[in-house]
Amino acid sequence: MTDPEDRPDQAEDIPAVSAERLVESEQGPVEVVPVEVMPGEGRRYPSTIGGAFFLVVLALAIAGVVVAATGSWRTGMRLLGSALLFAAAVRLVLRPGDAGMLAVRHKAIDAALLISVGVALILLASSIPNQPG
Repeated sequence: MTDPEDRPDQAEDIPAVSAERLVESEQGPVEVVPVEVMPGEGRRYPSTIGGAFFLVVLALAIAGVVVAATGSWRTGMRLLGSALLFAAAVRLVLRPGDAGMLAVRHKAIDAALLISVGVALILLASSIPNQPG
């Protein structure tokens, strides 16, 4: 087996860059200068408005899964689908730098995937017939 020190492509050779410092823009990735925090003032969580909306979407999605697991699966799936549609609307409205964890890919791709899965969940929950018994 080769010694890791002999390989030039080691991870140590690649400078570490925080993902929070990279923001998608029209021209490509841009490094953002971090905001200076005053001494004694801790970091505010979440750090973007998109992070706050992400927490709302996460709470709605968890509520939908809990409702579905405890009995009313149609209502739970509709709630989960609605949470995804809300996430798509927020992703479309917010700038890339403000979208937080809602920004995974390009804005149009994120929104299209969220809308398609949200609509599919709502339509499937509405169209599946009741089973006898």
